Amino acid sequence: MRTLSPLKTVSVALMLVLGVACSEQESADQAMVRQAVAIEQADECHLCGMIISNFPGPKGENFNKSSDTVNKFCSTRDLFSFVLQPENKRQVKEIYVHDMSKTPWQRPEDEYFIDAREAWFVIGSEKKGAMGKTLASFAQKTDAEVFIKEFGGQLYRFDDITIDVL
Repeated sequence: MRTLSPLKTVSVALMLVLGVACSEQESADQAMVRQAVAIEQADECHLCGMIISNFPGPKGENFNKSSDTVNKFCSTRDLFSFVLQPENKRQVKEIYVHDMSKTPWQRPEDEYFIDAREAWFVIGSEKKGAMGKTLASFAQKTDAEVFIKEFGGQLYRFDDITIDVL
């Protein structure tokens, strides 16, 4: 039977402790991920100041890395107009939009918020949002494609949307 030298024993123990500490830190960081919050009747758009619930179409929300507050938007167009600004782009932690395959266009329901970075977007459809033309958002590509067949537009992923595209 082999025995470990005291130096090897301490090294192995130290590696185990560091491994556990790192995995606990990763778990803490993952726990910090926030969820979308309900849009209340009197909530105003962070960008334009309009009452969010007065308008149809998908809405958006974002949390910044340095703040516990949520920014709410009356349309996905306003959301993107805000998060794509150079001074905001690096500060955004989470971004949420409605999955329009699961909620009515006229009054999107808050339980159908999805991670915007994973969503599919349709730009240029005939459907209107708070600021006129808006970005229809979907969790599944197939749902976005069905929407395009009915209402027109072009399909985009989150990272493909720029100020120029808007």
